Amino acid sequence: MAKTLELIPIWEWGFFTLPRPMTIAGPCSAESLEQVLETARGLSERGIHVFRAGIWKPRTHPGSFEGIGTPGLKWLRQVKEETGMKVCTEVASEKHVYECLKYGIDMVWVGARTSANPFLMQEIADALRDTDIPVLVKNPVNPDLGLWIGALERLNQAGVRKLGVIHRGFSTSEPIAYRNAPGWQIAIELRTRYPQLPFFADPSHMGGDRKYLLEISQKAMDLGLEGLMLESHCSPDCALSDAKQQLTPADLLTLLESLQIREKDSGDKEYREGIDQLRAQIDILDENLLYLLHSRMDVSKKIGTYKREHNVAILQTGRWDALLAAMKEKGAQYGLSEQFVEAVFNSIHEESVRVQNEVLSK
Repeated sequence: MAKTLELIPIWEWGFFTLPRPMTIAGPCSAESLEQVLETARGLSERGIHVFRAGIWKPRTHPGSFEGIGTPGLKWLRQVKEETGMKVCTEVASEKHVYECLKYGIDMVWVGARTSANPFLMQEIADALRDTDIPVLVKNPVNPDLGLWIGALERLNQAGVRKLGVIHRGFSTSEPIAYRNAPGWQIAIELRTRYPQLPFFADPSHMGGDRKYLLEISQKAMDLGLEGLMLESHCSPDCALSDAKQQLTPADLLTLLESLQIREKDSGDKEYREGIDQLRAQIDILDENLLYLLHSRMDVSKKIGTYKREHNVAILQTGRWDALLAAMKEKGAQYGLSEQFVEAVFNSIHEESVRVQNEVLSK
């Protein structure tokens, strides 16, 4: 069971100003002092207060540009001195943490590959112990909510109270338009468990192409997330890494100004009355769903008894495959997505197997 997180509210960090979205922006990679300063000036002039740049870049293949390394931290410090912006970068080891602390970096984030590794997370947590630096944790590369929560718990147990998350989507072998599958349901589940946890989206890494950034950013705002981390470069097409997903500072401002920001709630009387009526309908429907599921499991118990009496195995994969295909087709007629129907019926099937297994084991 997930543990309670002890957190300092984000508005006490001294980093961000309202209204939403709280924005972190800057190049994928720090490439040169000139590139870093030009981008930072452009962002600062457009009201961005937190500057990001990758110093160490985890790459899949050796020989790719893996970041400028520690010398780039001097460039971030110069950005801070010249523009007054807060500066942040990614860390993937205790050495990175110590270097960032030495150069006065204001905030760090943990990348998707690192957050999936409990050993590295503990190493980073220990290095951050007794510091006051804010830390943001990106979701692991795979849609594993437990790993994400575990990474947060390790940092929190080390005394990190200025703690937040960045949703950047998940790796997938399926052909999709985006670079990473959004997997918003995982983010929603984490948000539900920890509503006080500051929550950013990373449309750049989720989309992988600047043409998707607006729609993904709007989705994040529709879900009520606090902020965005967006990649911005003074000359995106010349970037040494992830050129397609970066915006110029001017284009980034255009994107932000195009967003429709949703309120967390409304005190309007008409809204309150309408939403309460709709929620009452939902409550009734949910209770009906539970009754139907209870009834279905009763039938599963009878099936389990019948299989036991006739010495038949629980799993009947041919029957299940046919049923799932039929439910997907039927769900489409009701306007339900195939992914949703599959997720629901897979859960029902797992519980049905558990129930039948209990019957057979008696």
